[in-house]
Amino acid sequence: MAYTLKVYAAMLVVFFAVDMLWLGWVARGFYRKHLGHWLAAEPNWAAAILFYLLFILGILVFVVLPGLEAGALGRTLARGALFGLVAYATYDLTNLATARDWPLVVTVVDLAWGTVLTTLVAAAGFLAGRAFA
Repeated sequence: MAYTLKVYAAMLVVFFAVDMLWLGWVARGFYRKHLGHWLAAEPNWAAAILFYLLFILGILVFVVLPGLEAGALGRTLARGALFGLVAYATYDLTNLATARDWPLVVTVVDLAWGTVLTTLVAAAGFLAGRAFA
């Protein structure tokens, strides 16, 4: 259990660092430009933190731990990419299907970002798992 918590904690640090860099610096203007009318003045931090905690748990359980068991970094990266794509597609394609004036460009960028971010976090989890073993 301690091993799994250490891997989870390492993934949490990487996820927050990379996603905060993305949201706070790289894509901030992009989202404001395309979704300004959708954005709240302040994020709902409780909901955001709950999403992060659950999403990282999903990456750990469905991607990293099976990858570590198999000793397969390549498989871990591929599964991380797919997991990120599916998770971000759930949100963005649902919005594209149901929300009035949801921008297609936001969906495309989010799908790419979710894929890259989840792959990076899966890689970090895999490497942390090997280091903590």
